[in-house]
Amino acid sequence: MIDTSATFAIALRAIKANKMRSILTSLGIIIGVAAVIVMLSIGNGAQISIQNEMKSMGTNLIMIRSGTSTSGGQRMGRGSQPTMKASDGNAIEQKIKGIKMAAPVLNDAGQIVYGNANWSTSITGTDNRYFTIRDWDLDYGRFFSENEEKNAGKVTILGKTVVKELFGDVDPIGKTIRIKGIPFTVIGVTKERGQSGMGTDQDDVVYIPLSTAQKKVTGIAFPDMVHMVMLQAVSAESTYTSQEDIRILLRQRHNLGQNKDDDFVIMNLTQMMEMMENSTKILTVLLGSIASISLLVGGIGIMNIMLVSVTERTREIGIRMAIGAKRWDIRLQFLIEALVLSLIGGFIGVMLGLIGVGLVSFFSSFKAVVSTFYVLLPFSFAGLVGLFFGFYPAYKASLLNPINALRYE
Repeated sequence: MIDTSATFAIALRAIKANKMRSILTSLGIIIGVAAVIVMLSIGNGAQISIQNEMKSMGTNLIMIRSGTSTSGGQRMGRGSQPTMKASDGNAIEQKIKGIKMAAPVLNDAGQIVYGNANWSTSITGTDNRYFTIRDWDLDYGRFFSENEEKNAGKVTILGKTVVKELFGDVDPIGKTIRIKGIPFTVIGVTKERGQSGMGTDQDDVVYIPLSTAQKKVTGIAFPDMVHMVMLQAVSAESTYTSQEDIRILLRQRHNLGQNKDDDFVIMNLTQMMEMMENSTKILTVLLGSIASISLLVGGIGIMNIMLVSVTERTREIGIRMAIGAKRWDIRLQFLIEALVLSLIGGFIGVMLGLIGVGLVSFFSSFKAVVSTFYVLLPFSFAGLVGLFFGFYPAYKASLLNPINALRYE
C-alpha cells in the first residue's frame, strides 16, 4: 500500500534541497497566474463599467433622434434640423402596446448666472416623465408641476455640479438664476450621478419644462419640435418587438412615402448594451487565453526540470525500489513534486495578480474588478498544468530498472 505521507515528505525534501531551481521552475506558473488574473479583471471591469453606464441611463430604453432633413433640395446632416415632435412621443406612448412611457427632450447650451457667479452648462427641456424613465431622483426640492409644464413656467431643476459652481454651500431652493438672461426659480436639485462612460459630467445640466424651452429659451422655429424622444419599454424583449411598430407609426405621422428614407433614427439601448457586453466577454476570454499561454510555457518548464531531476536522481530511485518502493510510489513522488511546484507558483502568482489589479486601478482611471472565480480559475489551472506536465517525468522515473538505476553514476 502506498504511504502517501512519506512520499509527500520525500517530495518536499527534494524541493527544499534545490530552492533556487524550484523557484525558477515555478516562475512560468507565477507569471501565468498573475497575468490571467490581471487580464480577466480588466475585462470584468470593462463589462461592469458598461453595465453601470447603461443602468445610469435607465432600463429598457429606446431613443428616437431626429434624422436627416431636406432644405431647398439639399439633404442636411443627421440631427441638423429637428424632425421629431413631442406629440410623436405621446402617440407612441398611447398606441404602441410595448411602450410604457415617452419623454420629449430638447437640448441646448448657455450661460447661467446667479449674483456674481456664472457658469456655462447644458440646458435640457423636458417633462417629469424624463426623470422617471431615467430613474433619476431628486436630492431635495420638487419636480415640475402640471401647470408649470403646460404654461411654460420659469422654474428649473439643477444638477449638483451647477449648484456647486453657482451656490457653493448655499441652499439654492427658491433662489432666482438667469438662464440666457431669463430669470428662473430653482425648485429642485438632482442626486449626484457622476461621470458617464464617455466622460461626460451628468450633473452639469439644468432642467426646465419643455414648453418653456420651446417658447422662451431655445428659440426653436417650429412649435412642438424636439431633438429626441426617449421611450421606456415594458420589458427588455419589448424594446425589440416594438421597434418596427414605432417605425411604421412615425413614417405615417411624418407623411413619408415609400421611396423616402426615415427622417428619424431609432436607437435600442438594450440591444447596444447586449452587443457591448458580448464584445467585452469576447475580449475577456481573449485576454485570458493569451495570458494562459504563460501557464502552458510554465508547465513545459516544469516538465523539463523534472526530467533533469529524474536523471540526476536515478541512483536515489534505484535505492528506493531496492528497499521495496513500488512503481506507483516513484510515480506519485514526482507527481507530488510537480504539483507542489505548480501550487507554490500559483499562490505567489495570485498574490502578484491581486497587487497588479490594485496597481492598474490606482494608476489609471479604469477600474479593474477582481472576483473569486478569476482567482480560483488560474490557481486550479496551475495545479492541473503541474499534474499534466509532471506525469511524463514521473512515468519515466517509475519505469527505471532498479539494477540499472543502482549502477548509474
